[in-house]
Amino acid sequence: MRPYRWLVGILLLLSPLPLYATVYYVTVAGLGGEPDYDQRFTANAMELDKIFKSLSDAHVYTLTGAEATKARFSEVLATIARQAKPEDELIVTLIGHGSYDGSEYKFSLLGPDISASELAAICDRVHANRQLIVNTTSASGGSLVALQHPGRGVIAATKNGTEKNATVFARYWVEALQDPASDVDKSDSISALEALRYADRKTAAFYDSQKRLATEHAVFEDTGHGDPVKVSAAEGREGSLLASLTIVRIGSAQAAMNDPTKRDLMLKKEELEQKIDALKYQKAAMEPGEYKKQLTDALLQLAKVQGDLEK
Repeated sequence: MRPYRWLVGILLLLSPLPLYATVYYVTVAGLGGEPDYDQRFTANAMELDKIFKSLSDAHVYTLTGAEATKARFSEVLATIARQAKPEDELIVTLIGHGSYDGSEYKFSLLGPDISASELAAICDRVHANRQLIVNTTSASGGSLVALQHPGRGVIAATKNGTEKNATVFARYWVEALQDPASDVDKSDSISALEALRYADRKTAAFYDSQKRLATEHAVFEDTGHGDPVKVSAAEGREGSLLASLTIVRIGSAQAAMNDPTKRDLMLKKEELEQKIDALKYQKAAMEPGEYKKQLTDALLQLAKVQGDLEK
């Protein structure tokens, strides 16, 4: 019934990316319940705020303390829904505590909590065709089914709603966006998949170092349907959207984006890299000769753009 949906996702990746797309970053530090948690959640959110505000063409909204309410969160997303264009991207990060009663997940906020289904309904009204929701809270796995949607990747710190202990995933997600080691393919950009793999590995190492049984196991879903996927199982169509979503650029890539003479070249380079990745995912469904032709053409174009960038 549903296999066509992943093909739609691949075709979206193959479509040329428009220039000057805007990325909307929304980070919310929820209710801590006690000073230590409040400080930790706020610190993580403000670190992301600093990272995102250093990027070019980013619209950054960070809600902490008295601003971290359902009403304010909804207002921010409603504002983005009025402004965002289809070629834009939306990245939402939830930091804090979550709850799951067996059927519904809720993100703990000052005042009324917001449910996963309520958040999904608001994000559905944002016209950005590529979206990412990073839910780092306890019980976050319980939010995944409600949040999933074609063109939207969802990352959860826990594999289901019953892993209810406070998580450490947020700490390592923030670290992933600052550590050049996350950039495994050395593209001078950190994708959602690269950051997820880094944070998942660091989270597991944390529990090992503490000699504690891990109470959180990150999962994701980025095809718009289906069950949560373990990070280690990211291959083929699972993970293709996360791999194509750049969270931050670093080094020469960010420098190029800040240089008006190189900006278009940098965007063209990223477009070609995403096209090449999408072709590889689609290889099995293509005629070999056509696959080879399209891949060769894209690689030659990429080499030329890279050469122009290095001049």
